[in-house]
Amino acid sequence: MVDPLAEVIALLRPRAVYSKVISGAGAWAVRYSSFGQPSFCTMLEGECLLAVDGQEPITLAAGDFLLMPATPGFTMSSAAPAAPVFVDPLAQPAPEGEIRHGRRDGPPEVRMLGGYFAFDSPDAALMVSLLPSVLHVRGVERLPLLVQLVRGESIEQRPGRELILSRLVEVLLIEALRSAPGDTAPPGLLRALADARLATAIRDMHGEPARAWTVDELAKRAALSRSVFFERFSRAVGLSPMAYLLGWRMALAKDLLGRSGVAMAEVAERVGYSSASTFSTAFSRHVGQAPGRYARLQSAAQQG
Repeated sequence: MVDPLAEVIALLRPRAVYSKVISGAGAWAVRYSSFGQPSFCTMLEGECLLAVDGQEPITLAAGDFLLMPATPGFTMSSAAPAAPVFVDPLAQPAPEGEIRHGRRDGPPEVRMLGGYFAFDSPDAALMVSLLPSVLHVRGVERLPLLVQLVRGESIEQRPGRELILSRLVEVLLIEALRSAPGDTAPPGLLRALADARLATAIRDMHGEPARAWTVDELAKRAALSRSVFFERFSRAVGLSPMAYLLGWRMALAKDLLGRSGVAMAEVAERVGYSSASTFSTAFSRHVGQAPGRYARLQSAAQQG
């Protein structure tokens, strides 16, 4: 059976993992400007407060896991109030060793293992928009273990390091996302997959992206009327069924165009277009540049 969540994560192609141990004692606060790349954190001991821009503050406790696929600005602090120290994550050099906030002497009152990485997909923005902006998971034992494995691999220069890290982060992302309560998630893929009727239609679209799907046919697969399916899908995903299908087809097309040796006609056929010319028109309208030019730019970027 096709797994849309796994397909989306695989196409995002996570890479370049960096991790660090962070601790704090006494009164402390750190304010991070918007990063734009995915970040994660698992709490090892103690508690702290997290205030993400535009959202209600949450308490992070030992065993909790946090994922922010696009990392907006946020403040992390102790329960005791303190003036925040401002940090620009894009300008800071990667620190070595444990990062300590607040009181320097004595044992830490809170410790966490945090990190960030990048998505190598040229279509990451579309797929990240289908994921929750902040994912807070509590009580899933495998998540801290996976983060520890990521940490161990990231600080060692062993053969196969990058491949292992990319696979570990894929597993980490899938485990975190499937552990989240999808029925209360904001509009996006998790919320849609939590609805058994919509999940059937999404799996069908992912399983046969080249098929000439219609809203009527997808509604029948979901055992819903056309109007109910359209409204329910659009509300759950944040996109209409055909807009989601087009976005997924174009994401697949970008991935195929980034590979060497895949002819334009083959790309067109694999994403549901009857000819290279009709595909080129659709791709140019959606992406803003012709597929041939897109493929050349991707090839140059990979070589340079």
